[in-house]
Amino acid sequence: MDVSLQVLSEGMKYGQRLIGLDLGTKTIGVALSDGGLMIASPMETIRRKKFTQDAEALLDIIEKNSVTGIVLGMPYNMDGSEGPRSQATRDFALTFREKCPLPVTFWDERLSTVAVTRTLLDADTSRARRDEVVDKMAASYILQGALDRIKQGFEDESSPDFFEQESNDGES
Repeated sequence: MDVSLQVLSEGMKYGQRLIGLDLGTKTIGVALSDGGLMIASPMETIRRKKFTQDAEALLDIIEKNSVTGIVLGMPYNMDGSEGPRSQATRDFALTFREKCPLPVTFWDERLSTVAVTRTLLDADTSRARRDEVVDKMAASYILQGALDRIKQGFEDESSPDFFEQESNDGES
């Protein structure tokens, strides 16, 4: 189901993780959050094949990493409208939902690949290396934006504080 980032974060417990996806026509960039929802780390780039194979690869990552929610980059047009790529992303989310019941939230991915590419160029990264890492780094950039928003809180201040963990040693 599609949910807002606030609803997604409110349903999470400390230690649960989010996965960030940068969905392209040829690849899917994948990033994972830490259990405290502070840091997004690039994980891998999946070469797109058929939907079933793509979904199986994602499901394997989700299962192995205790993922409880998905942040999917939404490729809005520069004016904020939705175009064909946005519809393809929504279609992917709808179809993926049949295989995976985790909540999905969309996050504006405008200029994420540009920002990552600029960073890689500034670091004097070779073209071959940039091509290898840009998608998973874009996924990390998208997920980090969502994590920063969660940590910033929402207007009604109801986002959970992931730093407060219940003590299991009996102390109050």
